Amino acid sequence: MGAVAAGVNLDQAALGRLRSSSKGELVFPSDATYDERRKIWNGSIDRRPALIARCSSVADVVAAVRFGRETNVETAIRSGGHSFPGFSTCDGGLVIDLSPMKAIGVDVEKRTARVQAGVLLGELDRATQAFGLAVPAGIVTHTGLAGLTLGGGIGWLMRKYGLTVDQLLSVELVTADARVLRASATENPDLFWGIRGAGSNFGIVTEFEFALNPVGPTVLAGPIFWPMERSAEVLRFYRDWITDAPDELTTLVVHRHVPRLPVIPTEFHGRPAVTVIPCWVGPIEEGEKIIRPMREFMSPFLDLCAPKPFLTHQSMFDPSFPAGQWYYFRSANLATLTNEVVDIIADRAQRMTSPLTAFPIFQLGGAIARVREDETPFSGRGAGHTININATTADEAGFAEEREWSRSFWNALLPYQTDVYVNFLMEEGEERVKQAYGRDRYAKLKALKRKYDPSNFFRLNQNIRPD
Repeated sequence: MGAVAAGVNLDQAALGRLRSSSKGELVFPSDATYDERRKIWNGSIDRRPALIARCSSVADVVAAVRFGRETNVETAIRSGGHSFPGFSTCDGGLVIDLSPMKAIGVDVEKRTARVQAGVLLGELDRATQAFGLAVPAGIVTHTGLAGLTLGGGIGWLMRKYGLTVDQLLSVELVTADARVLRASATENPDLFWGIRGAGSNFGIVTEFEFALNPVGPTVLAGPIFWPMERSAEVLRFYRDWITDAPDELTTLVVHRHVPRLPVIPTEFHGRPAVTVIPCWVGPIEEGEKIIRPMREFMSPFLDLCAPKPFLTHQSMFDPSFPAGQWYYFRSANLATLTNEVVDIIADRAQRMTSPLTAFPIFQLGGAIARVREDETPFSGRGAGHTININATTADEAGFAEEREWSRSFWNALLPYQTDVYVNFLMEEGEERVKQAYGRDRYAKLKALKRKYDPSNFFRLNQNIRPD
């Protein structure tokens, strides 16, 4: 008779072997910590795994994979738990939780860092910025480094230093048959290619080695606000302004209600706005000249762009995307912000109703575009922008309506879409996954899947089927 967990009978003999070979915490539905441990970032996803294996070492991960294979339970992998569609949890299965694996080692002389898979972006930023160094990563610091990296990794440093995967030197991972491998440009290079954009399909990466780059510690950055009804005018000027932007400049455009944050005067709280957010990582005086035309356009009602620590800017979005809110996303890459695209964005922005919804438009190009399309699985090297249409509510109230707004907005942009960033996909089906990688890269990834995970054990992801 197995232990009943979330309606699933877990084999006692297999559990005994897992307990004897793992030093990590095993969490069952009957445990006092279960409800807290099973939560993920997206509050709209509420699932009840039968077992959460909180791994503290590679040996724990190996033991958990063996248990998952032996018992044939659905298995989810969790690092930071930020998977938009909730792939980091499951109903009635096993969650292999890497969040206790927090080691970070910085080699200042070699400008490299070794980072375990449970590290969050902010934890890595703090460790590397102590030496004036950084890895290009995301824009919300409570995101897990592992999931971000395995899909590509876009953020404030990408136009200067490329994607997170562009700075990846090697990985250690556990395969579906519980082997521990290393992959790099010289060791298992085929696997290393696949890891850099489709990595969750081939194993559980337990450690990353990154190249580090000089950043800051001071950058010129921060949001500039205009009334949302001026969106079309701001976007057209912005489009022309960034045409020949230096690599040191990365920008986001965000449409949202002004957040209620201490750094923002209360009279602006809740006001619908279009916001341009520059981040300049070069000499401050030069950045002032580059950014000035945007700051002077049409007299913004609030300008918070100023020299500040990179760590301060990097965590700017954290309060806007807390755990537990209900999130839904539709995303696409765009070649450019044509007049037609601008008009659609300006129109749809004014139709969102939730004060928590905020959709960013990421500026791409720069160092990203100088990497050949076939060097990694990541698509969008030639795109001008990624738009991520986030629908957000505090809870279930109003969520369906806001989600429909996101879908309708995305549909309106269909004629102008190129491909899509895989980390911004929801559960959208195999064709969208193919679109994320393109025909040739997808075929190569399927061959890798057949080699490293022929039974599709790792399938709770943007899945590449081996058959």
